Amino acid sequence: MRVLAISGSLRRDSYNTALLRAARDLAPAGVAVEHYDGLAAIPAFSEDLEADPPAEVRDLREQIAAADALLVATPEYNGSAPGALKNALDWASRPRGTAALVAKPAAVIGASPSSFGAKWAQEQIRRALMLSGAMVVEPELAVANADQRFVDGELVDGEVRAGLAEVLEALAEFSAAESAIAA
Repeated sequence: MRVLAISGSLRRDSYNTALLRAARDLAPAGVAVEHYDGLAAIPAFSEDLEADPPAEVRDLREQIAAADALLVATPEYNGSAPGALKNALDWASRPRGTAALVAKPAAVIGASPSSFGAKWAQEQIRRALMLSGAMVVEPELAVANADQRFVDGELVDGEVRAGLAEVLEALAEFSAAESAIAA
């Protein structure tokens, strides 16, 4: 099973990108977590470009479509989801009804140095995914005080590692069940 991992942060030393690196290591047997790294290149969404989207958008859509599931890690900026991530999801939600996100199992996690763990941003991204037709799974993972849970870009907090493993297991189980139903 292939899980496409998208970090909503463009920052080089991002906690959310580090969280996705940890997901690669904690993935259940048979699950490959692959990082999408083209977020910064996606142009602003424009309906005028829908008929002939830019190459970066086509690549994003193809990568989502080829994945069995999606894992999104979002930071929180001013109590909201980052614009680059929301923009990418807007592109991936088109064309309506046949978009790459339709019926795609997805999980949303997030890390923030704040005491809230990007909960508001996660809520917004979950809503955007669900309204786009994705099947968002539980459990949730909000990593608060991220600056205390990572050392040199590595997730060192055992409780957070266990929570991340739980999210990955739930995503894998749900995706496998959906694949069995579709077959």
